[in-house]
Amino acid sequence: MLGDALSYPRNSSDWIPTILIGGLLSVLSVLVLPVFVVQGYSLRVMRSAAKGEEAAPSFTDWGGLVVDGLKLFLVSLVYGLLVFVPMALVGVVLGFGSALFSDPTTGPSAAFGVATLLGFAVVGLFGLLVGYFAPAGYANFAVEDSLGAAFDVSTIVAAATTGEYFKAWVLAIVVGVVLGTVGAALSVVLVGIFVIFYAQVVTYYLFGRGFAEGLGKKRRGVVESDY
Repeated sequence: MLGDALSYPRNSSDWIPTILIGGLLSVLSVLVLPVFVVQGYSLRVMRSAAKGEEAAPSFTDWGGLVVDGLKLFLVSLVYGLLVFVPMALVGVVLGFGSALFSDPTTGPSAAFGVATLLGFAVVGLFGLLVGYFAPAGYANFAVEDSLGAAFDVSTIVAAATTGEYFKAWVLAIVVGVVLGTVGAALSVVLVGIFVIFYAQVVTYYLFGRGFAEGLGKKRRGVVESDY
């Protein structure tokens, strides 16, 4: 899977222009609109990977890319709020608790300190879970081309609780960290922006493929169990 993912961006006949365009759009993200184009392209990559295609798509139908990018941005925003809102609530509760249960001379009690650590640990764990399941939601949205599919809990959980998806998710994180670090180091000579975009394509390929293979396996298992 990793070998296929790393070669995926280079399998198309116009892969060099595609990487150059993607890198330049990433640099121009400060203009806002390019952000949605890149997001739309990422969605197209997941759709392509889920279909089993071996080559990355080209930058075509720019209007469609912008629309898809806006949709993916909205989906990402909702998933982000799933983490931010509980974190903010915990922060508010702990803030009031600190004011109510702290000794003016000695500060917060030991019990309150433990409660604080537990509160942030729970929120952190929840954030990790959202970070794990969210790409499956993005991939389902890419496949079904429906905003509702991004929050289809049963389908998302079915795909994400498979070894195929877990493997793809871990590989995506590793690739993102390694190539992202290399890209950041090379940014001083401008080459890094293209490495980072390359890593993004590989990462979204892994999300799309892992989701499709995991869901396919789960559905085949259900069908086989019926006979």
